[in-house]
Amino acid sequence: MAVRQCETRSATEESVAFGRAARELELKPREFELAVHLGDVRTVASGPGRRRRVSRAEIERHRSADGFPEGLRSRLWVVGTAEGAELMGISPARFGRLARGGCFAPVRFYVNRYRAVVWHYLAADLVDFADRHPELLTGRTPSLLRTALEEREDRRGRSWRARRLDQLLAQTDDPWERAAVTASVLTPEDLAACVPDRNERAYVTGLRPALVPARSDAMAAHEVLESVILADDPDEVEWHRHRLTAALAQARAVRPAPAPEVRSGPMPLPAVPVAGTEAVAGVNVATAAEATSTLAEPVRPRGLWDWLRRRT
Repeated sequence: MAVRQCETRSATEESVAFGRAARELELKPREFELAVHLGDVRTVASGPGRRRRVSRAEIERHRSADGFPEGLRSRLWVVGTAEGAELMGISPARFGRLARGGCFAPVRFYVNRYRAVVWHYLAADLVDFADRHPELLTGRTPSLLRTALEEREDRRGRSWRARRLDQLLAQTDDPWERAAVTASVLTPEDLAACVPDRNERAYVTGLRPALVPARSDAMAAHEVLESVILADDPDEVEWHRHRLTAALAQARAVRPAPAPEVRSGPMPLPAVPVAGTEAVAGVNVATAAEATSTLAEPVRPRGLWDWLRRRT
């Protein structure tokens, strides 16, 4: 017991809480939370309750990097449609076509007062895409992309789901938790069809992470939120069901699902990120003071625009 307490104390001393880590990395709270979920800032579990912290080595890795802190902040710079289009040197209409076609994945979203989904993107992703595919930025939209846009629905939700699941899967090695991550984008009906055993289904349901644990009382927007969180395209649903089946097979080989303490109920609806709150890779990070700026066009961080364009 003494050895374990010593190891816990040592791990705690070699890491810091999120608030302190954000200050030492010169990041605003929203930037830091996004950095954690994107994996730019790696965390460790330590201390009572195995709470996530940031190691001293991780902080030093960033602080000793060339271009700190601008380089780190540039990777966390988030833009909306208007500024993203300006950054790429294209019209908002073309930007919208590329985004709907799934050419780049949103990193967060919110539901505005009109129950419309407002998407935000990483500026670095947009610059990378523009550098790799200059042919898509001018002239007529290529026929392949044009046909895809005509035949398929808006793929921004699908792109966000894929990105969010990758983030969550990277945070755990537990096989049952990994199965629950995949299950989080399936409807109760699809989940029941894929996991017929009631005990297993209850266990997976209880382990599912919240993709957008935002705080809101706007129940009317839940239908809009479900259109983002839950897969509905048959191809995507089939893909996630296939992944869940494979994940369950791996989990069963490690250990059986425990019997539930209580009977599972219907899938709870997550809270809705609405105007003034944002789902940053699934985390509510806006404050009341930031609500107005969230609805307005993003403010261009000084120096980051030129830094992004010069880096190639």
